[in-house]
Amino acid sequence: MEKQATRDAYGRELARLGGKYEDIVVLDADLSKSTKTCDFARAFPARFFDAGIAEQNMTGMAAGLAVSGKTVYISSFAVFATGRNWEQIRNSLAYPRLNVKVCATHAGITVGEDGGSHQAVEDIALMRAIPGMTVIVPADGVSAARAVEALYHHPGPAYLRLGRSAVPVLYGEDMEFHIGKGAALRSGSDVAIIACGLAVSEALGAADILSQQGIEAAVIDMYSLKPLDVELVLKMARQCGRIVTVEEHNVIGGLGSAVCEAVAAGCPVPVKRLGIEDRFGQSGKPDELMKEYGIDAESIARQVAAFIKA
Repeated sequence: MEKQATRDAYGRELARLGGKYEDIVVLDADLSKSTKTCDFARAFPARFFDAGIAEQNMTGMAAGLAVSGKTVYISSFAVFATGRNWEQIRNSLAYPRLNVKVCATHAGITVGEDGGSHQAVEDIALMRAIPGMTVIVPADGVSAARAVEALYHHPGPAYLRLGRSAVPVLYGEDMEFHIGKGAALRSGSDVAIIACGLAVSEALGAADILSQQGIEAAVIDMYSLKPLDVELVLKMARQCGRIVTVEEHNVIGGLGSAVCEAVAAGCPVPVKRLGIEDRFGQSGKPDELMKEYGIDAESIARQVAAFIKA
């Protein structure tokens, strides 16, 4: 199966959009080769600015550019883009509702050997909590590219979460991407697995394993976490009676929390949240870390089966 890192798709799509929309300006915090904004920088050097190791200053610059009518994309590693930069995102971007897209790469534990200090497992929670902030977590390169252009047409601040590791390509070029929606990738009636980001391909693998055990699991790619596709979540709750969420993020404040909020208000059913169990990350190979934290296909399948039998 073809694989592609969502950060690579971001870089290529951003460069393509630069030729299509002249109001796009891109900023980076001394990491453009890693975040892939270097693709845009090579094509449009007059519209690219490297702010250095200063995410807060980068965000202030972006705010000024947005006020002047530009559509601004800013990038850094997720742990820096959302952590040391949170106050500036809140007060300089979200409070005045400026048209700046925070596109953070190297999110989650699959950053790998860089270890827990660089593995953002709380970034979705930080961004979800900001009023008016849109939060998007694409599952593959195709959906990541679609998200980049969708956010151009979506007014106001947004957070796009991207990964370092190559992940399976799940969608064809005819994929339709809609902010505020999720995508049903597999049907099933015994349990609904709702996942985001690289956990989607693992959820599909888990569904194959479960099918061999006589358990038919629906799989949903919830690429839009805020706004959440509440209608789809409640449809799955009614159809399956059980939901399991899977994310490469702390189970507190991320996809699982968003789904629980929707279910509690609209159709109470049992929900099990799989993800990082209130822990920091650690150094290791991405595949090993996925297994350690229980979000690889085999671990998901085992936990879903136990959840159904409980």
